[in-house]
Amino acid sequence: MTTHTDTPGSVTTVYKVTGMSCGHCEGAISGEVSEIPGVTSVKAVASTGEVTVVSEAPLDDEAVRAAVDEAGFELAGRA
Repeated sequence: MTTHTDTPGSVTTVYKVTGMSCGHCEGAISGEVSEIPGVTSVKAVASTGEVTVVSEAPLDDEAVRAAVDEAGFELAGRA
């Protein structure tokens, strides 16, 4: 599990997502995950399958899973 605090009140979590293959995939996932309340930054990287999420507090993994599913991909877990 990769979760750490960057600055006070900020939490960074890295998730593994399967099925990303291009910039469009990255954008779709970033768009959905960024709508989760408390998310301040999302960076999806297709080449590694990693999605880095910065939030105001730890996120509910099921909320992230639902957002990734909505984008058409599968959350494999935390990196």
